[in-house]
Amino acid sequence: MMHMNNRMDPLDWTIIVAYLVAVVGLGVVAGFWRRKNERGGEGGHYFLAGNTLAWPVIGLAMFAANISTVHLVSLAEAAYKYGLVFGNFEWMAGFTLVLLSLFFAPLYLRSRVATLPDFLERRFNRGCRDVLSVVSLFSAIVIHMGVALYTAAWVLRGILGLTPNTKIFGVDALMLFIVVLGLLTGIYTMLGGLLAVVWTESVQTVLLLVGAVVITVTGYIKIGGWAELAHTLVSNPHPLASVAGSQITWGTGNFLNMARSAKDASGLPWYSILLGYPVLGIWYWCCDQTIVQRVLAAKDEKNARLGPLFCAALKILPVFLFVLPGVICVAMVQKHFFNGAAPQTAADTYTFMLTHLLPIGLKGLVAAAMLAAAMQTCSAALNSSATLVAYDLFKRYKPNLDDHQLVRIGKITTVLGTLLAIVASPLFGHYATIFQGINKLISYVAPPITTVFLLGVFWKRASGKSAFITLVAGIALGCVAFYLDWNRIYRGDFMLIAFWLFAACMVIMVATTFLFPEPFKAEAGLLIWENWREPLRSSAGGRGLSDYRVMSAVILLVFIGLYFVFR
Repeated sequence: MMHMNNRMDPLDWTIIVAYLVAVVGLGVVAGFWRRKNERGGEGGHYFLAGNTLAWPVIGLAMFAANISTVHLVSLAEAAYKYGLVFGNFEWMAGFTLVLLSLFFAPLYLRSRVATLPDFLERRFNRGCRDVLSVVSLFSAIVIHMGVALYTAAWVLRGILGLTPNTKIFGVDALMLFIVVLGLLTGIYTMLGGLLAVVWTESVQTVLLLVGAVVITVTGYIKIGGWAELAHTLVSNPHPLASVAGSQITWGTGNFLNMARSAKDASGLPWYSILLGYPVLGIWYWCCDQTIVQRVLAAKDEKNARLGPLFCAALKILPVFLFVLPGVICVAMVQKHFFNGAAPQTAADTYTFMLTHLLPIGLKGLVAAAMLAAAMQTCSAALNSSATLVAYDLFKRYKPNLDDHQLVRIGKITTVLGTLLAIVASPLFGHYATIFQGINKLISYVAPPITTVFLLGVFWKRASGKSAFITLVAGIALGCVAFYLDWNRIYRGDFMLIAFWLFAACMVIMVATTFLFPEPFKAEAGLLIWENWREPLRSSAGGRGLSDYRVMSAVILLVFIGLYFVFR
């Protein structure tokens, strides 16, 4: 039986406040460092860190931009309900990161584009650039930043023991937390640019992982190891089984397995993941400005290729550090480790573990890590939004703008993006779980973009008209699917919906290419592969694990092995 104090101590709050001050200060220092060491254009340093990033920083920054409080809260929530199955969103990412390293990163780098919409314009036309710019801004502000702020605010509410309707100084507590976190992140991102983002991301990732390791290891040891964990899960009823209206199905024997059948309560059968995730993953990891901007800032092709592979190696960890704690919490509640207490809802799982499992001091450290996860995701999204607006909107229509003016536009965009994200973030309260909400939105946005990039890179004949038609038609289909889901008219398997939308977009683009053929643009020669083996013959590789081909093979074998163990 455990008798940990489940309240936050003044020491914990001191740690949290000190962290917030330190991370904003680090971002400001990065801004001064950038201005002091600028060589060449000011804009290149503000938006792309002067193309100086090496693979360790790229990998850590990509990992940090992806990992947010959403992972800590929602993956633990999903695991408390359904086990390890939602860990597929972490391990499947490894395969798409290999695609980024092998096929997309070298094209992005050798074309020296500042944004992915710029890449589409060079490959196809300006219409495609405009569409992707709008979608990328929506993704950065709503999908990346909005959900991160909402989840971080929810965590703070839980730590403070406040109810959802609690008011502070007459203001809704949840909204107050969203505003404060958003403004703090906006300050250091506006002042420091991408260099501030990658500096703070690298530090915050370490802090985040330390906090996650402490919770996982402590819970794992106290439950008695893997064998005892598995035995407890199979031999005891689920702690939510008695909750009115619970959808939990317990005792199927696969709570620790990644592959599920069509009848599984999670709604994620193995074939849905196999068909649907690549559609979401290729867009997110290979074609989304917020994530890929770190690769665009690489100092050479070797680092641009190895950075995503390093990130892929790090993606092994979240299943054990973010998903497994939810499963451990189930077993600990079943064995009455918390004197009969349990999370009020599955969404409170991680906060419950934090406040009940950790001693004074460590609670503050882990809480700071959760704030770090939200702030680093927000800062990445704000910087990518600033880059998109400066280069894809203003620079396009006013090509004579100098770098100083572009940076000023980027800073204004950061302020406006912060305000829009604060307004949009409460919308995620509409969904059953936050993790479900973010992935549903992605499943409606990703299919046309994944289609256009895949065919654009690997099919020389693909035309600009067909790409534009596919983007517009695909987004329209996604809006219809979103409307049907939001209004509860039709709610199917969102992973399969993503796959069928992708299939429809492929048909549209191939058909319209033959209907509206266009001559291949000479300037697009650097943006395609004539043969899929071509990128594997690059001379940018090193020796051993520094050879991206060897490292890719190792990554693929590791993930295949993990799936074999947890099948």
